[in-house]
Amino acid sequence: MKRALPFLAFTLASLLSGGCDAPDVVPTADGRQNTRSARIEGNLVVQSRARGNAIVFLYDAANPPPPAGSGRPLAFTVVTAAELFGASLGDTSPGPFTAPFALSLVEPGRYLLRGFIDADTCRSVPQPCHVSDFNPWYSVTAEPNAGDVGGGAVDPLTSATRILEITTDADGWPQPLTGVSVSFADSATVPFDRPAFQTADPREFAASTTPTKLLTLTPQVLTGAVDQRPPGFWVQLADANKDGVPDDANGDGKPDIAWPRVIVRKLAEGVPGYVDDTDHDRDGQPDAVVLAAGLVPDPLLAALLDEQGKPRPQPVFVPQLLVAVRAQALDARDPAAPTPLATVPPGRYSVTLLQSTGQTWRLPNELDPALAEAVGLPGVASQAFVLEVR
Repeated sequence: MKRALPFLAFTLASLLSGGCDAPDVVPTADGRQNTRSARIEGNLVVQSRARGNAIVFLYDAANPPPPAGSGRPLAFTVVTAAELFGASLGDTSPGPFTAPFALSLVEPGRYLLRGFIDADTCRSVPQPCHVSDFNPWYSVTAEPNAGDVGGGAVDPLTSATRILEITTDADGWPQPLTGVSVSFADSATVPFDRPAFQTADPREFAASTTPTKLLTLTPQVLTGAVDQRPPGFWVQLADANKDGVPDDANGDGKPDIAWPRVIVRKLAEGVPGYVDDTDHDRDGQPDAVVLAAGLVPDPLLAALLDEQGKPRPQPVFVPQLLVAVRAQALDARDPAAPTPLATVPPGRYSVTLLQSTGQTWRLPNELDPALAEAVGLPGVASQAFVLEVR
């Protein structure tokens, strides 16, 4: 046995020395391994009495988030409350507080940064209140609620949204963008919860024989893992030129209603859950099929106009909305110039309510009892509503 040790030592030495040789590197046809990317990094600057994790989202500048558009985050990062507030985590001092952030694997392009402080309002206000409850994996928990503090990358002089651009050098390598500030302030505190809603109307819409489908929306109060207590629907008249006079773009003699807005979009068929259909005609080209939809104004004008019939200067809450969905389909891949379609594609359609704060709510969602248990959420029957177009 002792005579075998030199051989064993020689064998181990050979293996170890062989392991030090550099492996052969060969080209790959996998484009994912040839992606060139950079990073965006900088500091959060917070002037707020709120306490909670800071969430920073990355958006395509050509597809901004609500209320300016309907874009969804490309990526996000979380800076913990402990890192951001440090020794002041337990008090309500306004700061300012700073902490570094970074978003990696960002490809060349133009971007926006938006975010919010996921505040634990139960620290400082009586019930009802919100604990920090952001969860990016579900639509029902992925947006700010009452008491959260908004923020973003803005121009320090004009406060206009700043567009961040990742460029490339002469060899095509993306260049990191550093020194970016993302600001949060109590002046951007979210005033109320998301516009969670329900409807008791029938799902069926025979678009070939019925020109318009009406849906009555009422607030949906939720408690527990998903906590939403909308006080009503925040309704606002349109005044695009800010002259104090409500707009009447369609010339019907009635002031136009700007907010909230309604989006009725086709869902994909044959896939689990509720996923937007991005190629309904299967021609390989992206599309976004929506139905023409909007609020019926007549029931709202009584709340929006004063006793003399003059527009009220401020938005108001109303207890319900009447939505008209027309049998007219459009391809809204370019939201600024939607293209009418010859026919209304049959299938399932979601209904999304978008309010002026940028908060949204969509039916159906993960609270559908058929989905909720599997993802650990409470099932709510009203949240399974889907518009079935025939």
